[in-house]
Amino acid sequence: MSRRLAAEAFGTAMLVAAVIGSGIMAERLTGDGALTLLGNTIPTGAILVCLITVLGPISGAHFNPAVTLAFWMRRSIGLSLAAPYVAAQIAGGLIGMIAAHLMFELPPLQASLTARTGAGQWWAEIVATFGLVGMILGGVRFNAPAIPWLVGLYITAAYWFTASTSFANPAVAIARAFTDTFSGIQPLDVPGFVVAELVGAMLAVWFFGWLLYPPPRPLRAAMRQSRS
Repeated sequence: MSRRLAAEAFGTAMLVAAVIGSGIMAERLTGDGALTLLGNTIPTGAILVCLITVLGPISGAHFNPAVTLAFWMRRSIGLSLAAPYVAAQIAGGLIGMIAAHLMFELPPLQASLTARTGAGQWWAEIVATFGLVGMILGGVRFNAPAIPWLVGLYITAAYWFTASTSFANPAVAIARAFTDTFSGIQPLDVPGFVVAELVGAMLAVWFFGWLLYPPPRPLRAAMRQSRS
């Protein structure tokens, strides 16, 4: 248990440090908003591939309360594990935020002034989290070794096709409330994002549970034939 929680905290810390740190670096290097977002996107997708590959065998590499909720709903983990996972993820996210600030000589804690609210933003977070959880469940069902790349590539894409730039993670949203940098979100807007992300995760569990389980008839027939 201690190693699992350490992996969840460390992984979430590194993810948040990458999100916030790359945003600060990109904003300092260019005044172009599109280039800044691109400079924020690529490191986030890349670090997810690395973290999930290395830490997945230890904890499952959730790094995200919405993902933990999805696995709890599917009874893959119990509440006795899910609750400590969420606590470790939130703590890790805050540690990662502070680490990023210290690297760039900023105050350890800030209150973000970036407004991110409204129906479009909330819907974007539902869509982003729905897709993320769907990619994970699909990977678990059909190609587990590909999950690091599925998650990394999906988040890279979702940065650009969602209006919210795809937070898709309550722990990350909470941490980003305390950074007044490119990646920030004002604290008042965090609850709306968190609710939308959890709704997206629950919808994904329902839809992909129906879509992926059991496998389609042609695949079941092929599996029976291969076993025979």
